[in-house]
Amino acid sequence: MTESETIVKVWFEGDRIFILSSEGKEYSRPLEAFPLLKEASENERNDVSIVLHGTALRWKHLDEDIHISSFYQTEEPNEFNEVAAIFRQFPQLNVSEVARSMGINKSLLSKYIYGIKKPSPKRMMQIKEVLHVLGQRLVAV
Repeated sequence: MTESETIVKVWFEGDRIFILSSEGKEYSRPLEAFPLLKEASENERNDVSIVLHGTALRWKHLDEDIHISSFYQTEEPNEFNEVAAIFRQFPQLNVSEVARSMGINKSLLSKYIYGIKKPSPKRMMQIKEVLHVLGQRLVAV
């Protein structure tokens, strides 16, 4: 990787996004790293432009941007994490609404669920507190 490295091609295979760089290097990331792309249709994913002099990807209709530096990261999904276990146990939970209740972006909560990012102990406590409040509201029905 060099500072002058740019994106020359982008494509999808399975649950991954790939780029080819100007230096002939191929990089790949799991779609879980980019929840908006993971949830997008094939047509929406393929409606991408290479922008900023080749240093970024832009999905105008999804309002998603990914810089080339994101492809240098190596985190892979870990479905065996505490947040994922909670959402697997309660599939009725709406990720968007839980994230909104926490005051965070849905994309960030999705990354916790997919195991791409690990919540700090404080953030994990916040997730549980929001779910406890929801549970109390359900009991009151």
